[in-house]
Amino acid sequence: MRIGMIGTGTVGRTLATAWARAGHAVVLGSRRHADALARTELSAALAAGVGVTDPASAAADADVVVNATPGTASVSALLAVGAAALEGKVLLDVGVGFDEEGGLSHPRESLGEEIQRTFPGTRVVKTLVTVDRELMIAPGSLEGPSTVFLSGQDPDAKHTVAGLLADLGWPKDSLLDLGGIATARGQEHYALLFMGIAGAIGSYGFGIRVVPPAGA
Repeated sequence: MRIGMIGTGTVGRTLATAWARAGHAVVLGSRRHADALARTELSAALAAGVGVTDPASAAADADVVVNATPGTASVSALLAVGAAALEGKVLLDVGVGFDEEGGLSHPRESLGEEIQRTFPGTRVVKTLVTVDRELMIAPGSLEGPSTVFLSGQDPDAKHTVAGLLADLGWPKDSLLDLGGIATARGQEHYALLFMGIAGAIGSYGFGIRVVPPAGA
């Protein structure tokens, strides 16, 4: 599968490297793509076979586009890519935005919803925002199973994303489909609890597990 990553930060590079090692054709979209090839922090991704181009080209040639930009900049970054390049594509959104005071930048409408509203012809799926970047690609590193969530309007798009999650090591029984894109609010709001738990246990390397009632 051809995957175009919009965003070359730590999350984008981590996911790009993991998917390239799983056999996908992955390209990072960088606004300074010529300079990006010389950046040492991209060395692991480049060694795994990840390419680098401009964001519009990364999206246009992709089967799946991944938004790995900061949540406060995501919509503007995707607008710069252009609606035409995103039309009909599956867009896997892993962004969460914070304001200068540490609060959520999207307290009433989630970033996932804003992206879907701005690009109605794009099939947005929100996932992976409830775990740290290292756990995103190594769910088996925990002492027990963890849950990862999916939010989106399009069942086929969620099926595609579920396959990409499996390539990262997430088993099928760890995936919980929450429903439409409006449920992305819950995923993004968990970021505040995530920070509290991280402070309490002194680590970001934890997951959460939805435990159903006995006999369910």
